[in-house]
Amino acid sequence: MIFGNGRPVFSGIAIGKAYIYKKQLATLPVSCGDPAVEQQKFEAAKQTALEQLQTLMQDAAERLGEEQAMILDVQMMMLDDLDYLESIEAMIQNGASAAQAVKETGDTFAAAFSAMDDAYMQARATDVQDISTRVVTILCNGKVGFSMEEPGILIAEDLTPSETVQMPKDKILAFVTRQGSSNSHTAILARIMGIPSLVKTQINLEEDLDGKMMIVDGFDGCYYIDPDEETLAKMQEKKRTADEYQRQLENYRGKESVTPHGQKIKLYANIGSPADVEHVLKGDAEGVGLLRSEFLYLGRDTYPTEDELFNAYRKVVEGLEGRRVVIRTLDIGADKQADYFELDKEENPALGLRGARICLRRPEVFRTQMRSIYRASALGPVSVMFPMIASVWEVRKLKEMCEQIREEMKQEGIEIGEVEHGIMIETPAAAVISDLLAEEVDFFSVGTNDLTQYTLAVDRQNPSLDGFDDPHHPALIRLLGMIAQNAHKAGIWCGICGELAADLTMTDTFLEMGYDELSVSPTRVLQLRKKVCESEVIVK
Repeated sequence: MIFGNGRPVFSGIAIGKAYIYKKQLATLPVSCGDPAVEQQKFEAAKQTALEQLQTLMQDAAERLGEEQAMILDVQMMMLDDLDYLESIEAMIQNGASAAQAVKETGDTFAAAFSAMDDAYMQARATDVQDISTRVVTILCNGKVGFSMEEPGILIAEDLTPSETVQMPKDKILAFVTRQGSSNSHTAILARIMGIPSLVKTQINLEEDLDGKMMIVDGFDGCYYIDPDEETLAKMQEKKRTADEYQRQLENYRGKESVTPHGQKIKLYANIGSPADVEHVLKGDAEGVGLLRSEFLYLGRDTYPTEDELFNAYRKVVEGLEGRRVVIRTLDIGADKQADYFELDKEENPALGLRGARICLRRPEVFRTQMRSIYRASALGPVSVMFPMIASVWEVRKLKEMCEQIREEMKQEGIEIGEVEHGIMIETPAAAVISDLLAEEVDFFSVGTNDLTQYTLAVDRQNPSLDGFDDPHHPALIRLLGMIAQNAHKAGIWCGICGELAADLTMTDTFLEMGYDELSVSPTRVLQLRKKVCESEVIVK
């Protein structure tokens, strides 16, 4: 029996055959001797690659949502990058074949990205390597794809964006990779699919593991290959227990989220696109507490129009069938970049021009988004919140701009619903002056991911800082208590939309603090409701 450990990214037990996914290395052809012909070969392969990626994007958008599909757009943009293209052309002119030029350029660019200090740019190394491999494979008349004969556990060094979206997901029971992180494409897909998975394992991909019995324990972060009978029996029982727990959660579908002592709390869902509404309904969420609208701005080369934004918001509002949606205005910047915004390169983008700061600097962008949100509010309950707030003057200026936009639309005869205006509390400054900010808005929603990062001065995108990013730190808990207290003193409601909202060890604490709403991944709603319904917390 082979035993190993890894970092779990989704809990559960998977038992099945192991499948090792290895990229097929093609033998690179030499140049035909005519650079013009080799350049034509590259141009044709580039066009084929773009068509393949476009098809993959459409498929991913339908099955996984726009947010996940957009990860492929980075690769499509790479095929239009002048530095990348000029490097390939220069090598072809110097006698390399098209395949050799693409392979070497991809390796060079990937190495350059990997050496950068910025975590976002480091992640681009995978994208440039992925698209280069795709083009080389096309030039070598190879095939791109992977198939599994029967359901099993997929083992890989790592999985690139285009690989994850074309995997036979109906047959994958679990992922196990040597590389990756909790924010990798593999981890994101695992959470969407709801399958137990491990990253950063030491599994030996050179061993003959294909077809062998394998167990993945996403609870304890370990795996077994060729398990003995005792281990297999133990894991089968653990799986039965986990499956039974999931069935029991169905008893909470349609129930009120209220404690035995009568304290009610709203359980909402976080989503990234209109396609995610089906997950909200399937998860039995009471509404959407965070619609990350910036993903409507990614994966394109121009600003979305008012009608494009409105149609996206309309789909969400109508799809929720009367449930409330809280729309966060765009939070472009930091780890989410769109080239057409033409933002200056920043040494520390997490502390740079992002969120509401962009809206204040570029009122025309804010105006387009708010008009589309106000139009959608006529179709159902809509709230809007502004991210990255640090000062009272920012809120007052945004409110002034909103009032001007509403007045303009009324004069045009455009119907507008009643819209709550709130802010995200994700900077220590906003938390400390939350008593002053509460006088200006209708609600607070705490973004614990960024609030933790800024409070502890720990870059949450930096894997070398694992262990320092403590969401249970006493300083953060004190801030959370202060935020709720100040919100209620001013008579407004407050919620949490960061990852900490789904931490069941914190649910009682949030109830004691008096939080009115928790917004989590749609798949976590029933589990959280069970916790609330069984809580013995009594708020005095």
